[in-house]
Amino acid sequence: MNELRDLQLIIGSGVPIVVIESHEEIRVLQMMTKLSMKMGLAVNAWSVTDGLWRADVAGSEPIQNLTDPESILVHIKSAQTPSMFVLCDFHPYLDEPKLVRLVKDIALAHKKLGHTLVFLSHKFEIPAELKRLSAVFDIALPDEAQLLNIVREEATKWSKQRGSKVKTDRDTLQMVVRNLMGLSFEDARRLARGVIADDGAITQNDIPEINKAKFKLLDMEGVLSFEYDTANFKEVAGLVDLKEWLALRHDAFFGEKSGVDTPKGVMLLGVQGGGKSLAAKAVAGSWSLPLLRLDFACLYNKFFGESERNLREALKMAELMAPCVLWIDEIEKGLGQNDTDNGTSQRILGTLLTWMAERKQRVFIVATSNDISQLPPELVRKGRLDEIFFVDLPEQSVREAIFEIHFNKRQCRPTSIDLSQLALLTAGFTGAEIEQVVVSSLYCAAAEGSELGQHHLVSEIQKTSPLSVVMAEEVAKLRQWAEGRAVAAG
Repeated sequence: MNELRDLQLIIGSGVPIVVIESHEEIRVLQMMTKLSMKMGLAVNAWSVTDGLWRADVAGSEPIQNLTDPESILVHIKSAQTPSMFVLCDFHPYLDEPKLVRLVKDIALAHKKLGHTLVFLSHKFEIPAELKRLSAVFDIALPDEAQLLNIVREEATKWSKQRGSKVKTDRDTLQMVVRNLMGLSFEDARRLARGVIADDGAITQNDIPEINKAKFKLLDMEGVLSFEYDTANFKEVAGLVDLKEWLALRHDAFFGEKSGVDTPKGVMLLGVQGGGKSLAAKAVAGSWSLPLLRLDFACLYNKFFGESERNLREALKMAELMAPCVLWIDEIEKGLGQNDTDNGTSQRILGTLLTWMAERKQRVFIVATSNDISQLPPELVRKGRLDEIFFVDLPEQSVREAIFEIHFNKRQCRPTSIDLSQLALLTAGFTGAEIEQVVVSSLYCAAAEGSELGQHHLVSEIQKTSPLSVVMAEEVAKLRQWAEGRAVAAG
């Protein structure tokens, strides 16, 4: 009812052109019909296939000779009875100057004719000539209560058809509803129906599928990518302090604790291959949230102002996917202080900082960096993100756990393997380097036609020059910076 009242206020205020971006054409036309009864105005609808018809009169026959875009505008311009005209999918035609002028003529004659043009399309770019005569109206998306009702309605329908109840539990149902946020009524209903129809149950396994489908519906490909392979913290060795920190903030992020601020995010600083990316994936996996990755390489555009627009679009999309985790990998490459890019990085930084300060949706940021000294101080100060964690080279016990994880992952743990010796020999190795030792050893064993043995692993370790040796000065400098400035991830 609130959105109907808001639309009535816009049209009642005398705005001659209203733009509505929505995929829910039927729902918008139904809303316009309700509005016609409140305002006493006729509502006409038009499409290039059917022509013009009365949307507020059941069974109205369309006027077929008005399918041409120019003819409908000429008809509206000459109509004497004040009416609302909903023009469906008119956006492709407004690149013709004559049609833009006709629309402007109708808008300028609003006081005399009383016509309101409503442009209804999935996406609509208002021509510059019409912007001051237009208002954009956003169709409300369903809230949690409405989404819960949609899921229950679909479950009831399935139960009546099959004669058995849909299996689920309260926590899973709540999680599914949360992940449907940001979708339209019809899209949410379609996804809920698909989840239930599959096996007559709503389970944790359905949540990743919902997020994949939601991402495709919102058309986010490009600057943002959807990370399908999210890890669990069981797959991440070490990082004990980070895990505890996140566990304490789980309920607050989901709004289950009142009186506390919503967690904003973390910065993970560390050497390359130290497990920062895996930790970012694990945050999303452990919280059962979709993981979106922001790619700065795709963000930057040679045209002035386009890079900032790309970022605004990406952040808007992230809000539509909320609750979610937004992973900004190697953030220094996109926001590093640079005097040779005509100020683009500074404008990008300003756009990001403004969004971080003003956002209301639950988007948890995980920013990773290999060199925080390149980042502007405005970004790393307290308050932008909740904490800066330093992911150091793994200690011996953690290295043992990393070996164990990769053996189990590949189902290749022979009983003869001495983990403690391997952990001792890999002092200064990152998690990625340890994984590569396992991978290379398996290749060697397969080439020999033998089972993986200790000698294969020791040989590969001896061949490897870890990053902590190759770039010892840089690693020492990073550790020195982090001491006293960042919290150890553990």
